Amino acid sequence: MSDSAQKPLPFGFQFLAGAIAGVSEILVMYPLDVVKTRAQLSTGANTGIITTMSNMVKNEGAASLYRGILPPIMVEAPKRATKFAANEQYTALYKKMFGFEKVTQSLSVMTGVSAGITEAFLIVPFELVKVRMQDKRNLGKYNGTADTFKKIIASEGALALFNGLEATMWRHAVWNGAYFGLIFTVKDNMPKSKDPNQQRITNFAAGTVGGIVATAFNTPFDVVKTRIQGYDGVGVKKYNWTLPALATVAKEEGMASLYRGFLPKVLRLGPGGGILLVVFETVSGFIRKNILKE
Repeated sequence: MSDSAQKPLPFGFQFLAGAIAGVSEILVMYPLDVVKTRAQLSTGANTGIITTMSNMVKNEGAASLYRGILPPIMVEAPKRATKFAANEQYTALYKKMFGFEKVTQSLSVMTGVSAGITEAFLIVPFELVKVRMQDKRNLGKYNGTADTFKKIIASEGALALFNGLEATMWRHAVWNGAYFGLIFTVKDNMPKSKDPNQQRITNFAAGTVGGIVATAFNTPFDVVKTRIQGYDGVGVKKYNWTLPALATVAKEEGMASLYRGFLPKVLRLGPGGGILLVVFETVSGFIRKNILKE
């Protein structure tokens, strides 16, 4: 999130900075996403991060830790770019619409929620393909990303690619609202400095705190999104809509099951949120200084 005193970057540069930030984060943190999805799809006892990774490497090979990475890589650039660019654009829009003179926490939450909903429409087909490829029940069923898209459309219809859209909107609205709201609060309460190293520390701290708290809020929505998207058209469809699915999981498996995969998720999106913000602000600063000559 850019400093409130600065004008938003032109959309193309916002997109570029967000894309670089997103791809940087996913390349570093992706194995934790695979472990998270496995945990969320399971209804049995959790085996833990290290045990899950060890078993995957032993039984499926080291490459299994990156299974399904192509769909999120394909969408990661526009996804993260949309996250930051839409947030910047909604900030300008809502400041004008509601008369905000400066960025406040309530404005940050509003823009974050709006950016999250916008982001959800873009990513849902890629999220669905990623979940199907990460699911250990589907080992050998899909031969790469293109084959996964093709088989889903052939057996379930093209609209199946948007299964879980409503849950994805909940997941991203909650995460982005909490993330951008917390970024504002943490940055506002940390020492102000023009030293670039101190600014990076502040950004990393703000992004990490925002990522951790946002993950705590949105994990239940992520669990039901994964369950909804894991259904491949075979048998009875148990999960359809977000709120009823939350109630079903809580009733049948206990409230704690709504936080399946929380540890790998928070380990990814806590530091991952810090990486996102640091890279985004660093690239944005480079663009302002060296390209736009601000």
